[in-house]
Amino acid sequence: MADPTTYRPGPGEIPVDPGVYRFRDKDGRVIYVGKAKSLRSRLSSYFQDIGALHPRTRTMVTTGASVEWTVVRNEVEALQLEYTWIKEYDPRFNVKYRDDKSYPYLAVTMGEEYPRAQVMRGTKRKGTRYFGPYGHAWAIRETLDQLLRVFPVRTCSAGVFKRAGQVGRPCLLGYIDKCSAPCVGRVTPQEHRAIAEDFCDFMAGNTSRFVRRLEDQMKRASADLDFETAARRRDDLAALEKALERSAVVLGDATDADVFGISHDELEAAVQVFHVRGGRIRGQRGWVVDKQTEGDLALADVVERLLQQVYGGESRDGVPREVLVPALPPDAAAMTDWLRSLRGAGVDLRVPVRGDKRTLMQTVERNALQALGRHKVARAGDLTARSQALEELQEALGLEQAPLRIECFDVSHVQGTNVVASMVVFEDGLPRKGEYRRFIVRGTPQADGTVRLDDTAAMDEVLTRRFKRYLRDRDEAGDIELAPEGDRDCEDDSDPVISEQNASGEEIGAPGVPIDEKTGRPRRFAYPPQLIVVDGGKPQVQAAAHAMEALDIDDVAVVGLAKRLEEVWLPDDDFPVILPRTSEGLYLLQRVRDEAHRFAITFHRQRRSKAMTTSALDGIPGLGEVRQKALLRRFGSVKRLRAAQIEEIAEVRGIGPTLAATIHAGLREDDQSAPAVNLTTGEVLD
Repeated sequence: MADPTTYRPGPGEIPVDPGVYRFRDKDGRVIYVGKAKSLRSRLSSYFQDIGALHPRTRTMVTTGASVEWTVVRNEVEALQLEYTWIKEYDPRFNVKYRDDKSYPYLAVTMGEEYPRAQVMRGTKRKGTRYFGPYGHAWAIRETLDQLLRVFPVRTCSAGVFKRAGQVGRPCLLGYIDKCSAPCVGRVTPQEHRAIAEDFCDFMAGNTSRFVRRLEDQMKRASADLDFETAARRRDDLAALEKALERSAVVLGDATDADVFGISHDELEAAVQVFHVRGGRIRGQRGWVVDKQTEGDLALADVVERLLQQVYGGESRDGVPREVLVPALPPDAAAMTDWLRSLRGAGVDLRVPVRGDKRTLMQTVERNALQALGRHKVARAGDLTARSQALEELQEALGLEQAPLRIECFDVSHVQGTNVVASMVVFEDGLPRKGEYRRFIVRGTPQADGTVRLDDTAAMDEVLTRRFKRYLRDRDEAGDIELAPEGDRDCEDDSDPVISEQNASGEEIGAPGVPIDEKTGRPRRFAYPPQLIVVDGGKPQVQAAAHAMEALDIDDVAVVGLAKRLEEVWLPDDDFPVILPRTSEGLYLLQRVRDEAHRFAITFHRQRRSKAMTTSALDGIPGLGEVRQKALLRRFGSVKRLRAAQIEEIAEVRGIGPTLAATIHAGLREDDQSAPAVNLTTGEVLD
């Protein structure tokens, strides 16, 4: 581990201005991002007596190898830049104050010609209105089923909608009047959009006018002795009232607010959020986070990080008019300005002190307290177990430091066919699925012209490819030149970055990790793991060690985990390391190994299924998967492509005249080699 005094900035080098700072490890990877009103005051707190720091903060500063900062004009710009960098670098020591669950929403795709109501999860899309989140998808479907009586909006998929239009018959919902059937022209696009807008208004909380409208229609139909229509309106009114029962009125003034409740201790914080729209609770979610990475944060600091991460990726519709919190963040004015910029309108950030809103806040806080209690019971010792597992592996394998990053490799094939491999990544004992990788194994050419494709050769090839990439990215990082002085000065007042400096106070023009030109993000593998795990025994471990020696990499430990007796093999040992069956370290290795096996076999099955699907285009030289897709997208089928002329084929992007002639000849040749046959008589047709 690094000594923080080796990279501590000198006295007077750190500015007193507001800004954002980044800690990097020895491989240049960003491990922590923070902001401060005064950079000098905040950064100096990290370089005090190491024994006085919080244990997780002490781990962070000893893992780091450098610190750099960026000066901005004010706190609002610091909030924006900190959120941007946390999203870009995903630092391992930053607490994520939001859940990783995918809550279901009731979504209406207003951006389509015929808006559709459906259940949606994941990233919010432009042009779609969302209501929720809901605890369960079935709750959305029940609510939607009740409301379709009154608002018969489309709910079918694009394929069903298109097919109904082609055959001229609506689906079942169209026949039972739970869809206005725009697919067959029962309503115009404008009329259907009006229905969808009314549905959205009702879900947004404007319910009273629809209830009054149905009551008036029911009374008029009854007065006109049209009892059948009156009965339908009565049933519609009952459906609306049943849907409204699912969301009780909590605030009588039709308030739009998000109410946060937090229960926390030194290690963890439980967060509960009630989404109130139109005075009714339209959604609820909650999660528990480990917060000890940044030390014993006060409640105000937790609220600041929570609001920043919850609302950072939201659209205008996601930020309500009021945000009610248990404590104001340290700079409430800057946070309010930031929320206002996201919403495009005024936002009231405050702590309720009396009345209905204070009562609701207490209810949310009780929910958070109960959630924290349940979490403590269900996952007692989980963080301790992960830390214990890493310490046990460090001791058992004789490592210099705990393996914070572990990469595991596995090979999958069936008798040497469709050979693939997987790489999974665990950091701090948890999987990092965004950094998983899959490999198609090419094989090792032999002197007699054959290709070697056994397990050990595949493992050697995969490790070689992975760490050649690491060495190349590391060398590129070392070749990055500093930008000329003044190149990063602001020319636009909207740019929050005034200057960027390293620990010596020098201007820098590029980060310490190479940037991917396509994505604009840091390259993932410009840094190595502390431990490599291979699925297998001594032969696989020796193959992996041979690959590392050939690349002259000697600072990464390699072990293998054999399935039969769960033995841990080291490259140079004649006997395996036997960890106790109750060992947390062994349990972590098993999880890593099993995840690599699952990932590899899934990829192998995909490759095997694809190999069993053949096409007339597969045998044509120079025609790969991308060009095949382009041709089929242009012509629709191989039959139409076979009937096309060379000039028409050459019009497809990526297909030149020579390749077009090859395709034309190849398809004609294939057509002649498979003569047409009368399926009834069996005779060949001319």
